[in-house]
Amino acid sequence: MLRPEPALLPALPRRGATATHTMTQTSPPPSLTAMPPIAAPGATVLILGSMPGAKSLADQQYYAHPRNAFWSIMDTLGLSDRGAPYAERCQALTAGGFALWDVIASCQREGSLDSAIRAETPNDLAGFARAQPGLQLVVFNGRKAHDVFTRFAKRSDPRVALPKDITLAPLPSTSPANTRRDKIDPWLELLRDFVHSP
Repeated sequence: MLRPEPALLPALPRRGATATHTMTQTSPPPSLTAMPPIAAPGATVLILGSMPGAKSLADQQYYAHPRNAFWSIMDTLGLSDRGAPYAERCQALTAGGFALWDVIASCQREGSLDSAIRAETPNDLAGFARAQPGLQLVVFNGRKAHDVFTRFAKRSDPRVALPKDITLAPLPSTSPANTRRDKIDPWLELLRDFVHSP
């Protein structure tokens, strides 16, 4: 006669022994630091992103992703040639009274998406405005840039305290993550009046 085999039970810790558990620790997202502004004396328009994407930070070039629409917009406005070397594009842009920077000075982010940005600190935009007394317009490239600026402004953070006579204008993000087909039109409509003929 066959006897049924006993059921296998999980081993219990001995009395007095401490059970150990393996815990998986996730590392925090990488800390990122913004690039310096691209500007020349006499700037009238400041275009602010949130924080440069991974490609831009790696190349140390604003809007370096090949599918970012920013430089195409500047080309359409006659401010720079999108096929020219980066240094020449920046020089042409600043010669037209335009400047580039970001709202965020440092943050944590995994990847390049704005939605992944955490623990932001703002750049000294107020100091930039003091150094550029002719500044008339601040453009926010995308919702994240505008939202971060607004959040710090509501806290009365002196780093984002801009003069009241400067116009603030949020525009659609030029990032390839923004798939809106009409994202370029608002840029052209707003900035056309700030482009000076040579």
